[in-house]
Amino acid sequence: MPTYIRLTDYKSSEEKEKGFFDPKNRYEAKQDDFFKIPGSPIAYWVSDRVKEIFEKSEKLGEIAEPKGGMSTSDNERFLRYWNEVNYANIAFHFENLIEAKKSNLKWFPYNKGGEFRKWYGNMDYLVNYLNDGLEVKMWVVSNPKDPKTTHWSRRLFNTEYYLKSSISWTLISSSNFGARYFPTGFIFDSNGLSVFIKDSQKKYLLSLLSSKISKYFLKIISSTIAFLSGDIKKIPIFFPKSEATKQQIDQLTQQNIDISKEEWDSRETSWDFKASPLLIENGELRIENGELKIENGKIEDAYERYCEYWREKFNTLHKNEEELNRLFIDIYELQDELTPDVALEDITILKNEAKIVDGKLEFKADEIMKQFISYAVGVMLGRYSLDHEGLHIANMGESIEQANSKFKTQNPTFEADDDNVIPVLEDDYFKDDIASRFVQFVKVTFGEENLSQNLRFIEDALKTTIRKYFLKGFYEDHIKRYKKRPIYWMVSSPKKGFMSLIYMHRYKPDTFARVRNSYLTEYIAKLEAHKETLALTTSSDTASNADKKSANKQMKNINTKLKEIIEFDRDKMMHFAQNQIEIDLDDGVKVNYCKFKDILYPTTGLCK
Repeated sequence: MPTYIRLTDYKSSEEKEKGFFDPKNRYEAKQDDFFKIPGSPIAYWVSDRVKEIFEKSEKLGEIAEPKGGMSTSDNERFLRYWNEVNYANIAFHFENLIEAKKSNLKWFPYNKGGEFRKWYGNMDYLVNYLNDGLEVKMWVVSNPKDPKTTHWSRRLFNTEYYLKSSISWTLISSSNFGARYFPTGFIFDSNGLSVFIKDSQKKYLLSLLSSKISKYFLKIISSTIAFLSGDIKKIPIFFPKSEATKQQIDQLTQQNIDISKEEWDSRETSWDFKASPLLIENGELRIENGELKIENGKIEDAYERYCEYWREKFNTLHKNEEELNRLFIDIYELQDELTPDVALEDITILKNEAKIVDGKLEFKADEIMKQFISYAVGVMLGRYSLDHEGLHIANMGESIEQANSKFKTQNPTFEADDDNVIPVLEDDYFKDDIASRFVQFVKVTFGEENLSQNLRFIEDALKTTIRKYFLKGFYEDHIKRYKKRPIYWMVSSPKKGFMSLIYMHRYKPDTFARVRNSYLTEYIAKLEAHKETLALTTSSDTASNADKKSANKQMKNINTKLKEIIEFDRDKMMHFAQNQIEIDLDDGVKVNYCKFKDILYPTTGLCK
């Protein structure tokens, strides 16, 4: 009987050399045993029980249909993040292609795979499937880089499964396999591989694919980091003998989906986002008689409630995953092979908001405050409203008045900026200065009584002042949050002497003229006036030497800033203010942002 030595678990050559002489790494196996495993991998290390499972079980491909989906051949042309486009053109919740075509809507939710995540999530993308995907179908057959494709079906696979509910996973993963539930309404990608099964078995299969059992079998079936449909088909399927066990698995699975969905939707980058979690109580934004009602007006208390709530959810998810592993280990009788333990690091919620430190979940106060600030800026710019959950303005050309009328908001709790321009400057030269408006936002949402304490808590979490964060941190965080497709645009002079925010979805051809006429030139005038005041101090007979020295220093800084801003206005800003360029949201952030790259904050990798 041939002898095999398994060294794949060792990384360094020194470890491999040591492992070579370790008896535990030596295996004997009959070559005939390899044929018991689909694909006949040389899995010499597996036990007799595992061989028996593969030999006697049904395979996943016998009860379900794993499928690969679309390859557009030009993702920049056909894909968008959902935040980029006109919200009214998004086709949510369609269940069949006939009704989808009749809708005449352009953008459809698109499952593109994404990072390692279990249960629910990775719902970021849209695909242009207007008129049953006519444009993408025409493109794939005319693509000069792919002359072999003479019919669209060579690139658009399994269209009969489009918009159907599925269980999905990401094709490529360096370490882990994670399955997710996708409701109806999604078209799926070649990287967002999906399996279709009758509803009564869907939760069971999802939990199996998310368990250690599947990971273990896949490691045997394939040694690559790609989880192909053909590999998934080979996973052995055992069903529990007890209906009670099946129901228990279904209940735990549903709870895991619900927790993961709630966590996914708690961020503003989800299309089902309601409001900042710090303003949510008992699952809803509390608005009563036009006023936001918070039980306790301290942000610190809201933060602690948030941490307590999500710590419990995290622990529940962790407990459920271990219980599911235990149940599946029992079903497959693999107690000698596997343990139900799940590392806390393998729980796939709260990756942005928390980290594991010494075996405990530790929340990141700075990130949670940054998310709160981001939501506040969204309210300032009209994307959100304190008077209702979800989006307020996300359609091109929609005014504040139209949005308020649509949502029957007569007296807004917090007014959106009227001209879609919010200055981001070192001092509050303007009434709608961003730092000042944020202070007002905190006052409105948490009350005036604890305002100073609340601002101090935020600044302690940020480890800087609110104004400095807006000047030096906020926009970089926004770019990162929206994956280099910012929906708020920062008009910025080269050395950031002048900056102001606008909201892409409220852009009008005269927006930059408003930035220039109402803010930039006004700011120049205010700086000139300030300089004149300082000059009086330097020439005053009564001013102290210290005051004169300070005034001279400030004048020098103002002169430097004025030189930069005036040149920026003359060489760059004036052009865009005068030309009044149109944009089309369907083109996405990359095309539209880059039209104005000379006057917008530079975003690495966005514009060539």
